[in-house]
Amino acid sequence: MNADAQLIEHMMNPKNYGDMPENDATGIGKNPQNGEKVAIYLKVEKQTDPLITDISFQAIGCTTTIVAGSIITTEAKGIHFSRAEELVSTTLGMLDNLPPEDAACSEMVALALKASIDTYAERQKDANFPMISYIIKTDCTPKEEEA
Repeated sequence: MNADAQLIEHMMNPKNYGDMPENDATGIGKNPQNGEKVAIYLKVEKQTDPLITDISFQAIGCTTTIVAGSIITTEAKGIHFSRAEELVSTTLGMLDNLPPEDAACSEMVALALKASIDTYAERQKDANFPMISYIIKTDCTPKEEEA
């Protein structure tokens, strides 16, 4: 399947979309400019380097956010936290070359994944630690709309 076909598949049939009530950690990525947000839920197998055994997401956002959520959660399912942290870093690094309005949605999803990983880590020390939310740094308002 070529890249365009994969994008269309993620858009028409998002993978890993939905709530996960029995999760081990939840994290949120937020866009304060427009109210969009993404929640990522993790099921984790406790190991020295924890393993993401299941993952899902929910979003209040645009189609790009849903596609990014589908792709990033598909990549993160079945990998250890160390690899998931690399996935977050790689994703954020790739966004530097995109227009800010395109990068914001993927940044929000990557930060939600990081927030869920960080929430899990903190809850290993304190079971009552609150869910972590991270706010994007990118302005997603297209330049022509600002004028």
